[in-house]
Amino acid sequence: MAAMAAQDVVMPTMQLTLAAGRTEPEKVSLTLEILFMLTVLSLAPAIMLTVTSFTRIIIVFHFVRQALGVQALPPSQVLASLAIFMTVVIMTPVGKEINDNALQPYLREEIGFNEALKKAEAPMRTFMFKHTREKDLSVFYAVTKMEQPRSKDDVPTIMLAAGYVISELKTGFTIGFLIYIPFLILDMVISSILLAMGMMMLPPMMVSMPFKLLLFVMVDGWGLLVGSLVNSFMV
Repeated sequence: MAAMAAQDVVMPTMQLTLAAGRTEPEKVSLTLEILFMLTVLSLAPAIMLTVTSFTRIIIVFHFVRQALGVQALPPSQVLASLAIFMTVVIMTPVGKEINDNALQPYLREEIGFNEALKKAEAPMRTFMFKHTREKDLSVFYAVTKMEQPRSKDDVPTIMLAAGYVISELKTGFTIGFLIYIPFLILDMVISSILLAMGMMMLPPMMVSMPFKLLLFVMVDGWGLLVGSLVNSFMV
């Protein structure tokens, strides 16, 4: 009886269809625009990571934490939050240009959706071109065997974003390496002193970490680091 009752149960179903009277091209276009906007919102975290300054900042922050020898301080959540705030500050001019030239005219129905999208894309492309190396961009053209572009306008935005990410990774690792060197030298000096004193059983990292923290605080390390990272995007 239980098996027969289970067979009689009808599971509810859901169907998404255009209502009657909404098959006009304008209505369909509006529906597609809404779906596109929902897709963009769902991909917003990935977009922020790839086409903004977030990548370089978070890489440098993790290099600094490794160089100081403190594996869990500051916490990753704090570093990520600080990187997000810095990204907002750095990208404010780009966001303002997008708002003034694309978003507000579109909300006032002065321009269409496609034109607004192109005007919003232009400031982001200018920002990415400014920080993308030609060599990194050519890597993807070599992989895809596409024809080399004659001008910046011929570069697809997807290819530009990929090249921008590679350039940001390289720049972030370069800055992190330069920051790592002074702390590495301090580790070597402490290790040599301990070896000369015969304290071979004492871990050098345990002794050098307070000195590295003291040095970093005395020179206002976080202020210098944040200021240098912000200025690196302003040049």
